Amino acid sequence: MIKVFSHWFHWKTVLQIAFDLLVPVVCVAMAVLWIGQEHGGSLDTAVLFAMIFAMMMITLNALLGFYRRVHSRTVAQSQARAILSLCLAVPLAYLVFKGLASRDVNRELMLLSGLTALFGTLAYRLYAAHNTGAAVLTHRVLIFGAGAEADTVGAVLKKSDPDIQIMGFYPSPTDTETVVPGASLLSRERLLFDTASALKVNEIIVAVKERRGGVLPLRELLDCKLSGVRVLDLASYFERALGQIRLDSLRAGWLIFGDGFRQGRVRTVVKRVFDLVASSILLILALPVMLLTAILIAFEDGGKILYKQERVGLNGRLFNVIKFRSMRHDAERDGTPRWATQNDARVTRVGRVIRKLRIDELPQLYSVLVGEMSLVGPRPERPYFVDQLTREIPFYAVRHSVKPGVTGWAQVNYHYGASIDDSLQKLQYDLYYVKNHTLFLDMVVLFETVGVVLTGKGAN
Repeated sequence: MIKVFSHWFHWKTVLQIAFDLLVPVVCVAMAVLWIGQEHGGSLDTAVLFAMIFAMMMITLNALLGFYRRVHSRTVAQSQARAILSLCLAVPLAYLVFKGLASRDVNRELMLLSGLTALFGTLAYRLYAAHNTGAAVLTHRVLIFGAGAEADTVGAVLKKSDPDIQIMGFYPSPTDTETVVPGASLLSRERLLFDTASALKVNEIIVAVKERRGGVLPLRELLDCKLSGVRVLDLASYFERALGQIRLDSLRAGWLIFGDGFRQGRVRTVVKRVFDLVASSILLILALPVMLLTAILIAFEDGGKILYKQERVGLNGRLFNVIKFRSMRHDAERDGTPRWATQNDARVTRVGRVIRKLRIDELPQLYSVLVGEMSLVGPRPERPYFVDQLTREIPFYAVRHSVKPGVTGWAQVNYHYGASIDDSLQKLQYDLYYVKNHTLFLDMVVLFETVGVVLTGKGAN
């Protein structure tokens, strides 16, 4: 994993982006050097063209989800996205090229070489998205522990990280009852350091609840670390690998004494300035869409266009969130709050469309302007649900240490929450955001939000 401004990126993602940036530049440069000189060609101008074009395509491919290591797309769905990317590439290449008003460039040659490079990178991206990868590129992990917690960790790792190869489970002295499959159990007769060396593991994940009373072989773990093997506790591993802080591996001491969870004045000012500038621009750009939405809502049933609802904000303060109405007037006629669910019968026809495209959220930009919300942050919940969730989920109130957001890290990584269990899962992403939020992470979330809107992921 590679850390950039407090946010972790998988090294494969970084290499993929670097590869997609490099290939068009190399192809265009080679075309100029080997073929284009006799027709008149400027290497500097050509490379500039290639870099701008490559950056645009990296942005487009990221929005289409090509850099996600874990996905549920079929090959056919990936092929459809690749074709869409190619269709958008031609006008993009033309626009970029027209912006470079230089006579010493062979236009047809530059366009052809750039699109050839794009086709090659997309073909490779399709292959990489549905290929488990060579064994030499897998990440070899040993899990210290063999109880229920270790078994859960193993299942999560196999599901969430295709690059992980679990080499086995090394029982701790307190594992009187092992639940992991016997074939995966490693013998305690050999020292942990010797086992890790023999299996050539890259990382050891400590998956035990009790760490007192000599449970952890500290000397052997230190020897492993000094030999180049990374040693991580559960909270640190899930934060780096999955962008979440797992509640089942979280301790209050880790929250208090660990890095992050800083709410400094400079960070607050920078975030506020960014919110004001970005929300003002977005409001201006979204005005035509908002006007059309208002007309469609009024035309469908003649009712109210907007609705207000009390939500919990920063430090538990209450405020009224404003959205386009997407449900019937009698959605909660008995006065009892209900979770929104998949294919909710209370949603109107216009409501289904605007919820899918997230248009119903646009009026919240006003709340951002007045300072009640931020563009990026945890989703604001109703007081009724907050009271319930705070009683049942540990550390739930931590998410209220930052302003709620129109979009957020949890919203782009997890589907629409419709239960206490969903709220628990989303809280793990919210805690990651509260711990690591920076302007850079806010921009990553906004970028991911565009991709969510384009693909309809998680819409209700």
